[in-house]
Amino acid sequence: MEYVEHAPPQDLRRHLQCLWELQDDAPGDGVHAIYPDGHCELLAELGVPLRFHGPDGEVRADQALCFAAQQRGPIRLQAAGPVHCIGIRLAPACSALVAGAALPRLRDHAPDLRTLDPAFAADFHAAAQASAASRSPEPLWQLMRGRCGTFVPDALVERAVARLDERAGDLRIGTLATQLAISLRTLQARFLAAVGMTPKEYARVRRLQALLRTLDDGIAGIAEAAAAHGYTDQAHATHDLAHWTGITPARLVRALRSDRGGDEALRLATAFIRGQHTLELRAEGASPVAAG
Repeated sequence: MEYVEHAPPQDLRRHLQCLWELQDDAPGDGVHAIYPDGHCELLAELGVPLRFHGPDGEVRADQALCFAAQQRGPIRLQAAGPVHCIGIRLAPACSALVAGAALPRLRDHAPDLRTLDPAFAADFHAAAQASAASRSPEPLWQLMRGRCGTFVPDALVERAVARLDERAGDLRIGTLATQLAISLRTLQARFLAAVGMTPKEYARVRRLQALLRTLDDGIAGIAEAAAAHGYTDQAHATHDLAHWTGITPARLVRALRSDRGGDEALRLATAFIRGQHTLELRAEGASPVAAG
């Protein structure tokens, strides 16, 4: 299995966080989870579409082209054959780049990209194929230049996102509104329209990601890490970890530390948490996944 991330060129960094590519010609059949990170993504599955395991127990085929909107829980996917996924992770304040005004309604969904913008979906598919064939992200960068060039992010929301990121989510939303000199209601409405989740939800996701990275570093225990990231106590952090990841904190810590990369169900979740720009994981039974 191979996973690699590419940072966007300078002229696209306001709109995009990264482009990633994931390949596995012989995946296993395990169900894998990916955790929310506060970003929406454009996804092209050039291999066999993955199976999506819904929280309602339904199992269905994923879309070959989809828009992964904001998620408030883990996404569970399973390989059904050779996997080759390419994803573009959007900057939070640019989450409406393709979805537009429909973005808030898409929370916890990953609709077919063709239902949002058929012409762009076709161009995105062609550019993804060209990038895969040339082993270069440039065809996709070129496509996104055209799209981003006509999209102006909400500068106030960009500032709000930056402050929440700087504090790793450990900031009260009322305090954030005061710092930005706007009403709480205005902040909530504009943030939801631009990011696709409320500022409180985004703050919780960013704090979760910071907690996961601290636990992955292997230095602090759950109680110490919880205190470092503004949780009132270990029980609060444990509840958030279980809610957002779908597994017990003890199992998560074991996978991150004592058996790094050895827990198949957590292997790709760990890869996305670490966000390494070049990462190759090769292990029998591993299965790649992607989510927003």
